[in-house]
Amino acid sequence: MNPREEIMVPTPERRATAVKADVDGRVPERTIEHLTATLHAILPQVRDVPIAHAWCGVLAVPRDWESSIVLDRTTGMGAAGGYVGHGVTATNLAGRTLADLVLDRQSPLTELPWVGHRSRNWEPEPLRWLGVRGMYLAYKAADWHEARGRYTTSPIAVVADKIAGRP
Repeated sequence: MNPREEIMVPTPERRATAVKADVDGRVPERTIEHLTATLHAILPQVRDVPIAHAWCGVLAVPRDWESSIVLDRTTGMGAAGGYVGHGVTATNLAGRTLADLVLDRQSPLTELPWVGHRSRNWEPEPLRWLGVRGMYLAYKAADWHEARGRYTTSPIAVVADKIAGRP
């Protein structure tokens, strides 16, 4: 089959939801079925396109939800990350940006706002854990309200976004 005729579905990270993300590295069929039904509800025109792959993993989120690329010229150590679910596309751009930084090339990529960005640290445990779990529950409640016919963003999600510092 032509890869352009297939859909790959990223599954949710391991978290406190009704949809379980993975079991021993495998995505449960129930999760794939749930996400496929959601995809078809949103985009019914892709109903006949087969799902090629499903994958999942832990979602690492910087405190401010902002991606960053940093290079310590003293040590030569560089890092790029914080893609918050956009890694498939952002890693390519981040790699090219980091390459320009390492080679000391001025380019439009090295002028992007994520270059040199530093997120503040998360709160200490167990406050971070409690806050993250609370946010998952808030977003789960917002999803529940929206799935029952709400045509605008749930006020619960709006408040949760403000608390989380999401843009």
